[in-house]
Amino acid sequence: MDWRPGADLSALKARAGMLAAVHGFFAEAGVMAVETPLLAPAAGTDPAIEPLQSRFTGPGHPHGLPLYLQTSPEYHMKRLLAAGSGPIYQVTRAFRDGEAGRRHNPEFSILEWYRPGFGHYALMDEVAALVQHVLGQVLPVRQCAYHELFDTTFGIDPLTEPTERLAALAAERCLGVGADLTLERDGWLDLLLTSCIEPELGQGELTFVTDYPASQAVLARLNPDDPRTAARFELYLNGLELANGFHELTDADEQRSRFEQDRTARRANGQPDIVSDEAFLAALQSGMPDCSGVALGLDRLLMCVLGEDDIRRVQAFPLDRA
Repeated sequence: MDWRPGADLSALKARAGMLAAVHGFFAEAGVMAVETPLLAPAAGTDPAIEPLQSRFTGPGHPHGLPLYLQTSPEYHMKRLLAAGSGPIYQVTRAFRDGEAGRRHNPEFSILEWYRPGFGHYALMDEVAALVQHVLGQVLPVRQCAYHELFDTTFGIDPLTEPTERLAALAAERCLGVGADLTLERDGWLDLLLTSCIEPELGQGELTFVTDYPASQAVLARLNPDDPRTAARFELYLNGLELANGFHELTDADEQRSRFEQDRTARRANGQPDIVSDEAFLAALQSGMPDCSGVALGLDRLLMCVLGEDDIRRVQAFPLDRA
């Protein structure tokens, strides 16, 4: 058995330097550091993300309380925002089942922050500043709408192209991987994006992809000028997705409806049902401030700092060394 860390000493020192840079950036910006639970009785309902489960047996719960390891600190941080915290950030661990490989580990480091009064374009500027601060270099910054990428690469409009055509494109362009798959519309779009478009994004620059389809809004509000699209962005560098941000949805009723849609999709897919987070919905109902927020993968950012192409070489103890 190899007991040694997956990351060498230089990578561990680089991680320490990255964390110091992150904390310094937000201290200078006047954004408060917070901590929220890693274990909670609720989790996100998104069918694309599967949480890991645990169980507490003890005072008040003699028969056991099911708990989830959090896939993101989002819901708790938004509860803090609704309680009047002002701008906040957090460096923490997140957990996701079924994800392991060169770019994924079931346990990973995440940076998440929220800016009351910011639209998502203002937040993109801050994300770019933070990443360049950590990298120690200035890179060109480009914004590109989701539909423009599909038009340039495939000559199609992802908002209107028939699902059957998306499946045929995937079978043709993604090394045949689409031939034996049965996916919903967004599944085909994601396959085309990750297989054919993503590797070329952010080459020598910070590329922000904006205006995702409304069906992929997750916790983002819809764009008022085109409600077919969401006020959502993702950041890419060297073909690697680093961050996912939203102009946050603050409508509790709409959020509840989206949770129910997720739960319906989970049942249809044969996935475990996850009840809606009532504490989070109550916080929205009480009045969360207009804000934008973003989650950034710190392990992946460190990969960019070091020029690594495998997440296991920047984590002290990835799954195969744990």
